[in-house]
Amino acid sequence: MGALALVVTIATTAVFTLLGLLYVSRQQQDLESYTTSRNSANTRALLATMVASGMGAWILFAPPEAASVMGGLSALVGYALASALAVAFFAVLGPRLRHLMPQGHSLTEYARHRYGKRMYWLTEAITLFYMFVYLAAELTAIAKALQLLANVPLGATALVIMVAVLIYTLYGGLSASIYTDRLQFFVVIPLLLVAFVAAVANLGGWGAATDPVLQSTPELTSLANPDGQKFGLTLIIAIVAAEIFNQGNWQRIYAAKNNAVLRRSFLGAAFLFILPMVVIAGLLGLFATQFGITGDTAYFALLQQLQAPGWLLAMVMVLAVSLVMSSMDTLLNGMASLFTQDVLQLRPQTNRQRVLNLSRLLMVVAALPAVWIASQGLSVLYLFFVADLVCAGAVFPLLWGLYSRRIGGTNALVSSILGIAAGAMFFPKPDFSPLIAGLPGGGDLLMSFGAALLVSTVISLVWNEIAFFTGTTDRFDFKRLQAVQTYSDSPKPLDVGQPLPLS
Repeated sequence: MGALALVVTIATTAVFTLLGLLYVSRQQQDLESYTTSRNSANTRALLATMVASGMGAWILFAPPEAASVMGGLSALVGYALASALAVAFFAVLGPRLRHLMPQGHSLTEYARHRYGKRMYWLTEAITLFYMFVYLAAELTAIAKALQLLANVPLGATALVIMVAVLIYTLYGGLSASIYTDRLQFFVVIPLLLVAFVAAVANLGGWGAATDPVLQSTPELTSLANPDGQKFGLTLIIAIVAAEIFNQGNWQRIYAAKNNAVLRRSFLGAAFLFILPMVVIAGLLGLFATQFGITGDTAYFALLQQLQAPGWLLAMVMVLAVSLVMSSMDTLLNGMASLFTQDVLQLRPQTNRQRVLNLSRLLMVVAALPAVWIASQGLSVLYLFFVADLVCAGAVFPLLWGLYSRRIGGTNALVSSILGIAAGAMFFPKPDFSPLIAGLPGGGDLLMSFGAALLVSTVISLVWNEIAFFTGTTDRFDFKRLQAVQTYSDSPKPLDVGQPLPLS
């Protein structure tokens, strides 16, 4: 079975890589199109890329774990809502940023021109940290899945998939990512449905799949389960805040042909596809509990328990590989886009082709430790929670500047740092014990994420009001954002001056 798994993995990656290369070979590439593909995607293309890039291999691991361990159906519904809302929010935020910064590229670039260099570097650090953790988690997930199903070495899976994704991503940039996402969309959706139907059929039908769970653990099927509700609320804060810092989402904001396309695509992806897909995947974990199977590998252990036929295992491998490739190319290209901005900030006169080559090199450098982590089978869950915490602490001050003229750079920076610090007080240690012994709510993730979001929000709003009444506020001119130019048009970044005074 190990040989078959490697063959399926190599064949799947080879097909998507070849098709991606053939597509981009017919495209003209420059630095701007490589990182942005501005105003090029119609509704079908944008919807497909948002579904495919947003649904990584995690969907086969995390929702089943939520359903089997974290609170059953109520936790799963919370997970599905969190995943959908994380995409749906961009239907509001995306048009706003496109209006304010029509020639922009990213949230980090917005942070620099809106708030100054200090907030820019904080936003950059949070974004890169979150995206790297996401990348390592995806690669680790697929490596563990193939090891469990067919005893494929972790390092072999990680290396094969990373090399394949790098080949067409390095060459084609965002246009290659969007094109392969469209192909993967038409693979992932039917295969997930087939996997679900096959699992139910192998269990003996819907009644045989659900009745044992209803009888043995009825609390898992109740939407009133308080543990599940709490976990779902935690995920809504964590996932929505974290996805704001996913550069792949902002690239697709600018890739949309217009705002109408953007809204239709993001809302359609969120509620027509992502929400039901998460529920479907999570139910597989719920079915597994009747055999005493729980955890993040619940679905794959269920396949083994049912002695699934070879064709079904091969199909699940194709599904898992397609999922991980669709998210990995988005993450890698998003990081390359940020590297491009950094190089242009530090060396504005550098030749654009050299900038592009250096960004590609930095993308490879970022990929190497992710492959190592996957080959070790290390858990990245705790790092994910750390990333979620810092995202929750910085998200409101960062986004409030899209609507308020009065919030300044110092306000945003200090509010974010204090929000993160407040959340850290309640954050658990790596063994999930309280960081501060005896602190009420210590070690509780909902308390941690909630404190980070609430403290940063309250401080930034109160700071605004104090500055307004004391006359120290300085209203930001949004025209400064509209003056931002593309990489092709601007030989060097605009001089945005010093961070804004308090407002």
